[in-house]
Amino acid sequence: MQPLKMTEVALSGKRVLIREDLNVPLKDGKITSDTRIRAAIPTLRMALDAGAKVLIMAHLGRPTEGEEAAQFSLAPVAKRLSQLLERPVPLLTDWIDGDNGDWGDIALCENVRFLKGEKANDDALAQRMAALCDVYIMDAFGCSHRAHASTHGVARLAPQACAGLLLSGELDALHRALDKPARPLVAVVGGAKVSSKLEGLSALSSVVDGLVVGGGIANTFLAAKGYAVGNSLMETDLLGAADALMAKLEQEGRSFPLPEDVVVAKEFSAEADARIISVSEVAEDDMILDIGPKSAKHLAELLTKAGTIVWNGPVGAFELEPFAGGSKTIAQAIAASPAFSVAGGGDTLAAIEKFGVTDDISYISTGGGAFLEFLEGKKLPAVTMLETRAAEQLT
Repeated sequence: MQPLKMTEVALSGKRVLIREDLNVPLKDGKITSDTRIRAAIPTLRMALDAGAKVLIMAHLGRPTEGEEAAQFSLAPVAKRLSQLLERPVPLLTDWIDGDNGDWGDIALCENVRFLKGEKANDDALAQRMAALCDVYIMDAFGCSHRAHASTHGVARLAPQACAGLLLSGELDALHRALDKPARPLVAVVGGAKVSSKLEGLSALSSVVDGLVVGGGIANTFLAAKGYAVGNSLMETDLLGAADALMAKLEQEGRSFPLPEDVVVAKEFSAEADARIISVSEVAEDDMILDIGPKSAKHLAELLTKAGTIVWNGPVGAFELEPFAGGSKTIAQAIAASPAFSVAGGGDTLAAIEKFGVTDDISYISTGGGAFLEFLEGKKLPAVTMLETRAAEQLT
């Protein structure tokens, strides 16, 4: 049973409580990227256009639960929402018991993590949230892997519960990519550590036609193959797991290309002397910080022939210009490929923005941890609860 969609629920004249992921980066109290806020706008507009009275819940940062702190206030978010929606979106501070006066047709509730019991999914807190609405809309895919009061408990207790446009879109894209993908299906998984993505790699190894690894993850697989990786980031305790995964992929005939050439330096610095060498030439004091141009070209050709691409993580230290070439080539290849492409994860989004390929990726996920857990085949608690409620509401 799929979650009920907000398009299937009558919203006119209803009190609607919408959980969004508005956890945006701030610097000196100002928003540095409003991507997540923009992603929430279609759901909010649809609810307003349907004639609903809308309350928005969200969190920001990691405050000490139960304690208010000015640096974690959603005030900058309320201001940006007002600009994007072209109407006032007041910030409600004492919202949990509903005594906030007449605030119009839409308002933003102050940081849910200021409330004790949010992360513990406290029943009493979830009930107070549920009492605020006739319909609860879960739209925060980036928080759907957390069973919190504002993502899970309230969905269980609200009179009606459904998925917003963003959440529905994320699930549709991921199911399309992984359940019935156009072949070949190629996954690109980068990042610092195998340990953080081992489950995802194992799950993907059973469904992909090709698996590409980069970053520190690739170093661990190179070491498992017997290559010297010098002073590079690598996880010795996972060499056995890496070797077993490669053996499985080879046995099942799935492509697993490792770098042929790499970009190395003696230090992790934008001013470092970057050198392109063969993987067999890495010295004891070298750090592998990117894949080389030959490897990048080979992977780009593989991606051009793909039917579906799932991308989670850059293949090098792309934030430093000497080591950005590999990730740039991969990003441009995915963008140019006719494949249906889905990309997610914080560093992936940063790479997409840096290399200017946003408009050419089929679907960009707003989730980091949720995206990864979906790739790992794990159930997302908030989604599972919506599925349960959908079964109840349709009987």
